[in-house]
Amino acid sequence: MKKTGILYTVAFLIFAILCSCESNLKGVQKINLSEFSPSGDADSITLKYTDSGRIKAILVASKMRDFATVKYPFTEFPQGVDVTLYDQKAKRTFIRSDYAIQFKGTNIIDLQGNVKISTEDNQVLETQQLYYDQKNAWFFTEEKFKFTAPKGNSSGQGIDFNKDFTIMNTQKFSGEIEQSE
Repeated sequence: MKKTGILYTVAFLIFAILCSCESNLKGVQKINLSEFSPSGDADSITLKYTDSGRIKAILVASKMRDFATVKYPFTEFPQGVDVTLYDQKAKRTFIRSDYAIQFKGTNIIDLQGNVKISTEDNQVLETQQLYYDQKNAWFFTEEKFKFTAPKGNSSGQGIDFNKDFTIMNTQKFSGEIEQSE
């Protein structure tokens, strides 16, 4: 009887210990997670980029989140952007997208969702995603695109070009565009 009594007592103690422990798995999982929140947050912004007293670009966005303190800093425009680029002769190029993100280490802007670029001379490029290299003023995408110009229309997949459409390289291309000299 003594062995059975001791076994019941040990079993009861083990059961009591196990029942008294709380399951804190969610709390343990949260230990390894860091808070990912913007270091800056702005509504209804207008940014003007200047160089030597000249306006180079104007960016308008209804929402901006700056993640400057993360390992790979970036700025996010979750509700899209409207950008106007100016060349040396004040000729404008207009850019619009539903979402944008600027990667600070690379100076690359990723434009996503209904991306549309147009110039004052009625050239328009439309695609779903487009990258802009700020340093070289160069656009590129691997996505399908549609290009409309006064002297012809085209479409394809994969293109890179400068901001005023004077230099264009395409991958898969169909259509005709007459280039004026």
